[in-house]
Amino acid sequence: MAEEAPKEPVAEAAAQVDPSPTPPLTQPEPVQEVAPVPLLGVPPHSGSKPPLYPPEPQGVPAVRPDPTAALIPDMVVDGAAYGSLTVRAASVRGDSHRYQGEPRQDSLAVTRIGRAGDELLLLAVADGVGSAARSHVGSREACRLMATSLDDHAAELAAALREADEARFAELADDAVRGVATLLAHHAQERGDDPAAYATTLRVLLVPLDPAVSVRGFLAVGDGGTALLRDGRWHLAVTEAEHPDDGMIDTRTAALPHSRTARTVLLGPARPGDVLVLCTDGLSTPLAGDGGLREFLALAWSGAAPAPADFLWQAQYRVKSYDDDRTAVVLWEGTP
Repeated sequence: MAEEAPKEPVAEAAAQVDPSPTPPLTQPEPVQEVAPVPLLGVPPHSGSKPPLYPPEPQGVPAVRPDPTAALIPDMVVDGAAYGSLTVRAASVRGDSHRYQGEPRQDSLAVTRIGRAGDELLLLAVADGVGSAARSHVGSREACRLMATSLDDHAAELAAALREADEARFAELADDAVRGVATLLAHHAQERGDDPAAYATTLRVLLVPLDPAVSVRGFLAVGDGGTALLRDGRWHLAVTEAEHPDDGMIDTRTAALPHSRTARTVLLGPARPGDVLVLCTDGLSTPLAGDGGLREFLALAWSGAAPAPADFLWQAQYRVKSYDDDRTAVVLWEGTP
């Protein structure tokens, strides 16, 4: 009889049964309720009906024929804190420029000039003249050139503000304006442009970073506004505006590079809680003419400075028939 072939051994693991209990299924994490993201939405407006223009851009400038205009953003926002001082700044393209696909002609600057001990906070707004073809370039150049020009004389300017020497401050301001006007015209000619095409207003506030100095220096070429919000009340003509604060639009104004003298005022003494507003007439004109805007901004800007994004939204409060570019640099005076 044939010998039986040996059987294959059966793997023990197959025969064994795991005596341990089946592990429980992983329980899902409890769902956390997420609070809705707050939305500011469309900026508020005066009157029962909003302005006819849409509240957001409907067109952007084309690269042809002017790449410089096409690359200017619809809006900018800036801000910083310097010791007890807080700054917020915003520039927004006006409704009419948005509708027509034209560039924002306003510009702004927030920077420091001078060396330690004589440092000044420089705040500036510039409003390109609407009828000037390259004023969007002129306003930006004017801010840049003025910052570098004043930086060369920062120590003398700081001394004039410490001593409240208005005559010396005016002399230095005039020197700076003449230099900026000359350079602005020269830059236009280098590019083959008529200097008149770069026409722009310019308003500058110089604030000593030394907390012991409470005088602020103001200089301007052309129109715009400088307002003070103190204890919840507006003072709209603190730098003696060229036209009455009646909310009427006036297109006549002095402008760089043809104007070569500055209008100057020393402001102060500043008080803790003061809110000083430097702006183009896109804000100063409706601020003078519309009570709803004054009430809204008094509520929004009294007390602590808003966050930059909130400030940008607040600065866009809409008033029917006021559709110009709007730029504001606002200084909150804190407690030393």
